[in-house]
Amino acid sequence: MNSWITFSARFSQLRLSLLMVGVFAAGFFLGSHSGFSLAQSGTRLSREAEQALEPLFQVYNLIEDDYLEDVETQTLVDGAINGMVDSLGDQFSGYMDPTIYPELNSELSGEIIGIGVVIETVEETNAIRVVSVLEGSPAEKAGVEAGDIFHSIDGEDATQMNQTELSGRVRGQEGTLITITFLRGEALVELQMRRARITVPNVESEILANNIGYIRLREFNSNSRQLLDDAIANLNTADLQGLVFDLRGNPGGLLSSAVDIASAFIQDGVILYEDFGGNRDEQTFNATGAYAGVTAPIVVLVDENSASASELVAGAMQDNGVATIMGQVTFGKGTVQTWQELVNGGGIRLTIARWLTPERNWIHEQGVTPDILVEPAPEGSPEDFDPQLEAALEFLREVATQTSTSQNG
Repeated sequence: MNSWITFSARFSQLRLSLLMVGVFAAGFFLGSHSGFSLAQSGTRLSREAEQALEPLFQVYNLIEDDYLEDVETQTLVDGAINGMVDSLGDQFSGYMDPTIYPELNSELSGEIIGIGVVIETVEETNAIRVVSVLEGSPAEKAGVEAGDIFHSIDGEDATQMNQTELSGRVRGQEGTLITITFLRGEALVELQMRRARITVPNVESEILANNIGYIRLREFNSNSRQLLDDAIANLNTADLQGLVFDLRGNPGGLLSSAVDIASAFIQDGVILYEDFGGNRDEQTFNATGAYAGVTAPIVVLVDENSASASELVAGAMQDNGVATIMGQVTFGKGTVQTWQELVNGGGIRLTIARWLTPERNWIHEQGVTPDILVEPAPEGSPEDFDPQLEAALEFLREVATQTSTSQNG
């Protein structure tokens, strides 16, 4: 059982990078290690459930006995499970059949096998289109462009696939060929590419002007806290005038990683509450005690593509008063999912809880509102023009000046 969310690149303003580069279906899934889904994962049915499912078995038998064509049993099972999950009306719950689940069931390690694109679902049409193409990736070499819409994958219609299904079809063994037809404007463009192993650098850090540190975190995986600690040590934060912690375009990752990252900046106190609904117990996540000792003023940069774990960390730092949040209102994903392997080799991603900030705000479909709103660079601006980062640096310079004046006065 895994728990997640995913990626973006520095200084680029992606509209909705829901998935990790390489078309990895982790995007925006913040998971839990609560064990709740394991407790509910048995195959034994109550008598009431058996009676309720009798029509399902009846339809199965009718298709087996009377349908004109032969249908594989697995096809019927997959269809029934998909229908059950789809009936929840929850975009973050989904079924992965036995051909897809093994490809997606891996820890967020920052390395995947795919074609190197970030995708989004177009809300009005449910079409899946490319948001950005990773430099040097198979997709870039083949000529994939931002805005391309998936039409077919190796001859299979992709227009009705959800992100999980499409991601499973695009991923595969390293070195294997894949042919994807995209809708580009009014034309269909067929491109062939070879899947490759893609490593996504997760943490970036440097010292900027006026001795202000900068750390960019692209996703929350099992290695994120160690990489963050290394970055903090390399920056020698004790001597910094300020620190910019950039979570823009970060769609999230593991819940445990989010708690660890927040605990680097929050010495003690609540990080989040996990509400399982109904009469089930609420779970409280407190700071782990692994405080990194950053004493310089901190600005956390967020945008509309900062989601789930990013929102959790930004919300926790905001509520605990350890940072100033700047940028745009975040994506707004306040639910928790678990991944559970099924007896058929497939898997299910199921929403099991909502998470709340330390002040018990549920940011779902609302987002985290920054303390200081700053719009990104307009489309067509030079690549190195970043008004949000400039605003953060100016804010920290002013804080440093005020602090120095106060100490001298």
